Amino acid sequence: MTKSINGHSHPYKRMALLASETERAQEAYAAMFAQQDWVPIEEADVAVVLGGDGFMLQTLHSMLDCGRVIPAYGMNLGTVGFLMNRYDKRAVIANRLAKANSKSIAPLKMDAVTQDGTQHTLSAINEVSLLRETRQTAKIEVTVGSRVRIKELICDGVLVSTPAGSTAYNLSANGPILPLDSEVLALTPISPFRPRRWRGAILPDRMRIKLRVLDPDKRPVAAVADQKELRDIAEVTLEIAHETELELLFDPGQSLEERIVAEQFVVE
Repeated sequence: MTKSINGHSHPYKRMALLASETERAQEAYAAMFAQQDWVPIEEADVAVVLGGDGFMLQTLHSMLDCGRVIPAYGMNLGTVGFLMNRYDKRAVIANRLAKANSKSIAPLKMDAVTQDGTQHTLSAINEVSLLRETRQTAKIEVTVGSRVRIKELICDGVLVSTPAGSTAYNLSANGPILPLDSEVLALTPISPFRPRRWRGAILPDRMRIKLRVLDPDKRPVAAVADQKELRDIAEVTLEIAHETELELLFDPGQSLEERIVAEQFVVE
């Protein structure tokens, strides 16, 4: 079913409006709130998100945590806005939703065990990073599939990135940019010392990755799944959660897939 708002039809009957705490986002929220009726996020079938990429990730994680995932249409009032659309205070949101294209992305599932034996499960839309906690470099055993691929990776850390997150921390760590529909993951070392020539790997996203911390008492390691951190990690197991897809909405010509392609031609 579609609903007509201001003369335009779109497929969403109940819309929620969410904004970050920044001054710009709050000003936009006040202006848009007066346009039409909104409902709480718990009752909505689409979320309109005002802020930056960080707030969009926070919103998507809230959906995963509560087990209710709905499409999200973001408008950039942050810095980069890679997951967002352009903000235009003159535009009517119903018009933009009526024309928006949908793109599904699957998050990473991280099963982590800390040194005290406690088990944790977290999701990551961009990446999972293992990072040294002290001045000592980390030592990590890398298993992909059923085989140990690197017995001892000595580094500041290592990350596993989804295609959606490949232009974020992964790119800063000299990892590859991945097309959104590539069905691969990037395994990227952070300041590797040994093996000195290893620069990472591109892996099929159906493969399970296990990262085990070596010498944890002397070289403690933290795991960060997007914005959530666990300290004193023993090991993490990572795999794509294909059964839990998220849906992002983009204006025509502004898809996440196009942005990932365009980022590879930035030469400034």
